[in-house]
Amino acid sequence: MPYDRDVGAFDARSAGYEHGWRGRLHHDIVDIVVDMALRLDPAPRRVLDVGCGTGYLLRRVAGLVPDADSLVGVDPAPGMVSAAAAAGGDARLAFHRGTAETLPFPDATFDLVVATTSFDHWEDQAEGVRQIARVTAPGGHFVLADLLSMWMLPSVVTGPRRRVRTRRGAIALLATNGFQVLGHRHLFVVLQAVSARRT
Repeated sequence: MPYDRDVGAFDARSAGYEHGWRGRLHHDIVDIVVDMALRLDPAPRRVLDVGCGTGYLLRRVAGLVPDADSLVGVDPAPGMVSAAAAAGGDARLAFHRGTAETLPFPDATFDLVVATTSFDHWEDQAEGVRQIARVTAPGGHFVLADLLSMWMLPSVVTGPRRRVRTRRGAIALLATNGFQVLGHRHLFVVLQAVSARRT
């Protein structure tokens, strides 16, 4: 699917994104990723969610990390950003329209960065990871959760855009951009999470 249509599809789904079986599955995945991220850094001060959708992950972190200063989400779909802002509930939450490839933040801003099921939708995955490396403070952590499985290899070969869709490919991309990979975890079928520290 062309990138603009992909963003448009998420924009159209924003109002009901957290409802139904898809919403429940999304919450289950996010809950696991939040647990994984907070095991790496139990008390992050500044957190960024890339592809934040309706902001569920950051709302969860807000409830679990009372001493965090800033919880920021970016998403290219305006409907998602509006839904996240409307859900609000915590003055530390801030949501912006933006992409992984053009993060509007200074270098070394965040202690913890998370991308949950957005990576496969980025137009340029390599540039997105470069940007995340840029805004992650030295010693900070990044958790990437997405379609990362050998079962996805056929789509890499036949897909219209070059995609990183295996754990090995994700690990190589992270290592190339200054991350030390710490571990990985299977989530659901073809979904895996990779954790890393910014060197």
